[in-house]
Amino acid sequence: MNEANKRQPFFYDITLRDGNQALKKPWNTKQKEVIFNQLVKLGVQGVEVGFSGSSDMDFEACQYLASIAPDNIVISGLARAVEKDIIKVADAIRDAAKPRIHTFIALSPFNMQYVLKKEPADVRKIAVEAVKYAKSLIGEKGEVQFSVEHFGDCSENLSFVIDSLQEVVQAGAGIINLPNTVERTRPMEFVKMVREVVNVLPSDTIIAVHCHNDLGMATATTVESFFVGATQLECSLNGLGERAGNTNLYEVATSLYNCNIDVPLDMSKIYETAVTVAEMSNIPIYEKSPLIGPDALAHRSGIHQDGAAKTKGMQKGAYRPIHPSLIGRDDDEHLGFTSQSGKTAVYEIITRAGYPITIQEAIRLVPSIKEKAERIGELPVQTIVDVYLKEIYEVEGPFKLLEFKKLDNGAKEKYRLLFSFNGKEYDTTGHGDGPLEACLNALANAGFKEKLLHYEQSALGEEVKGVAADAMTVIHLSFENGETIICRGKDASTSKANVKAIFNGLNLLHNLKNAGVEIAKS
Repeated sequence: MNEANKRQPFFYDITLRDGNQALKKPWNTKQKEVIFNQLVKLGVQGVEVGFSGSSDMDFEACQYLASIAPDNIVISGLARAVEKDIIKVADAIRDAAKPRIHTFIALSPFNMQYVLKKEPADVRKIAVEAVKYAKSLIGEKGEVQFSVEHFGDCSENLSFVIDSLQEVVQAGAGIINLPNTVERTRPMEFVKMVREVVNVLPSDTIIAVHCHNDLGMATATTVESFFVGATQLECSLNGLGERAGNTNLYEVATSLYNCNIDVPLDMSKIYETAVTVAEMSNIPIYEKSPLIGPDALAHRSGIHQDGAAKTKGMQKGAYRPIHPSLIGRDDDEHLGFTSQSGKTAVYEIITRAGYPITIQEAIRLVPSIKEKAERIGELPVQTIVDVYLKEIYEVEGPFKLLEFKKLDNGAKEKYRLLFSFNGKEYDTTGHGDGPLEACLNALANAGFKEKLLHYEQSALGEEVKGVAADAMTVIHLSFENGETIICRGKDASTSKANVKAIFNGLNLLHNLKNAGVEIAKS
């Protein structure tokens, strides 16, 4: 077994700090509490509750969240490598059962020269002194985490960084965080640097990674860093964070889950958490967002729709990375009809809308629906249903039903049937045990001999909008040459629904023959 498979990732959430500081309107204490409660439900092991030195509001929020935090969650606060910041964090999180002071400074050549404007030796000294001071305040009760800001930019002075980290660990830092503060290169370049740090520092040192998503690869970088020894994964809900955001917690958790890693989260809470965060942040979920986006379960091409339909309900889908229920999504895969779609989409959409349909009927509907999609784009479900109701239940053709009326209630009911065929009117009567048999008898008397093979009837309930309370009939008819057809009818009257189904079948047979379609025989 791979060593990584034996380790459990430690999810350290930074939504309330990194995510919050990137909002146009940062959260107040009550709003932070809502997010914090979702994190508790989700099961994250560590939460960075804020930057208590940034404002009185954030200090109060950090202090409050530390006071209500469950005993099993690490509560952390961020501080620059400055005494006053470190004091603020220590004061804010003192009531937590597992407090952690997280301090940081940049060790990259660029930042030391142009931002800090200090010599490397001086920056190293600041880092070591900050860790010592934090450790003196937090004591044995808590922990100290140190971050090498801009670690991703430290490839040219990595030896200096590693030497500095060894001193920082000796000074009392139990967690070393390696941030990709600005994503500038491919994941494996960063991962290679992480591996070097892991190999050098003491084995009991927890290595963390904190990746930003400037080039869209934060999830990949974080996941691959875990496999080279980083245990603490710093992520945010919905990927919130500065600029293009931080590593998305949902994506990392699901990726590791798919790699058979023991993910210590209640993943069924992911979707509800995502929705809550979107509402609280006023940042809508992007429709193409992996896992949680509206389109994440959508299929529009015919090939994908066919595969999705054939693997529906299975744990592994033809075109999805997980079963939606894993992350708490109750909605099934969405099949949207566009000009790229086909019969499977029609069949699934109509079936899910609550109407009966066969795959052969779906094939017949495709040209009309596709023509609309080519003009409009993706079609609303109701548009597809409207085409279905029109073309299946109101089949145009040479046969036209004019009147069907009961004449008497003898041993065999007698009905009058008035209809036209190619403009010629027929006025005939028929007998039978009911309207269906009488209609077929009347047609036979007029020279149109059909045989009933199968008959079903159902009421279209109120749950299907637009045609509530209609009776729906499906009839399998056989003609003199053995050809069989499935036909449907609907009407508020049961008897009229039956007769309409027969006439729809007659027109359908005629239309299919004219189109050169081969018709099955009984």
